[in-house]
Amino acid sequence: QVQLVESGGGVVPPGGSLILSCTTSGFTFNTSPMPWLRHHPRRGIEWLSSINSAGADVAYTDSVKGRFTIPRDNANSVLFLQMNDLRPDDTAVYSCAKPNTRSTWPHSSEYTWAYWGQGTQVTVSS
Repeated sequence: QVQLVESGGGVVPPGGSLILSCTTSGFTFNTSPMPWLRHHPRRGIEWLSSINSAGADVAYTDSVKGRFTIPRDNANSVLFLQMNDLRPDDTAVYSCAKPNTRSTWPHSSEYTWAYWGQGTQVTVSS
């Protein structure tokens, strides 16, 4: 079955950096676009970024543009989220998702995510 397991979260000071990983199994990773999302304590579920299957196209929500990047390793079926210049408002649980087959680019709607992981907690605090 499809499994998505996030890791790499932690506590960082404002301005710090983290790299999150999403290790996947149970589907053909190199044919699937992949989004990252977060569960914000006040705002709820927020789409952050997506990458297409080949890694050639990426999209970001405005609040993370220029600070986050979304590389992927198709050989090992792993998705990453490189987060720089972290702010207290980035504190949230971060998850990756697999869109369903009807989802269209940039796969930003939670209603089109067929699977998502349990998430990893990121806390930005001094």
